[in-house]
Amino acid sequence: MKLRIRYDEAYQVLDLDEQATEQLWVSLDLEGEGLTQEEREKRIQEAFDAKYNRPEYNNWRKLNRHRGESKAKPGKDETEDDIDSSEPLMSEVADDRIFRQDELTRAEKEEYEAVCEWARKVLADKPKWAEAFIAVHMDGVPTKDYAASLGVDPTTVTHWLRRAEKKLRENYKNRQF
Repeated sequence: MKLRIRYDEAYQVLDLDEQATEQLWVSLDLEGEGLTQEEREKRIQEAFDAKYNRPEYNNWRKLNRHRGESKAKPGKDETEDDIDSSEPLMSEVADDRIFRQDELTRAEKEEYEAVCEWARKVLADKPKWAEAFIAVHMDGVPTKDYAASLGVDPTTVTHWLRRAEKKLRENYKNRQF
């Protein structure tokens, strides 16, 4: 049998013996008994075309044939023999935030501290309001738990929060709380 295989933009022809043809028949999961050799070869070629001789498959393979193993090798650089650089490169991962995790954590902490400082500055005359606002709204502590930690009634903490929110809105109109 002569099997036509697409490689890039051209076709190549492979000559298969009977045993290889039979193995291809089985591997492609083709069915049919009582077919002539010519009909079997035609079905094998059609199934092979449908499965492998598609331009989309070849384009995908062309782009992805080298993926799966990182280009970074340990000890590749003479100056960095002690450093394990076997991690994937930044260009090889879909989400590069893992490489910038320290930077992102630091930026998030600085933003949190800036908002806390702003709230304490605006509510300087009422530090209890500021601490209640930070604990409940920013740190996610339930109102009842925060009130219990201070030994006050939860309605008192709720009242502080409403007053703090009102004063913060007045000082920063575009901010939603």
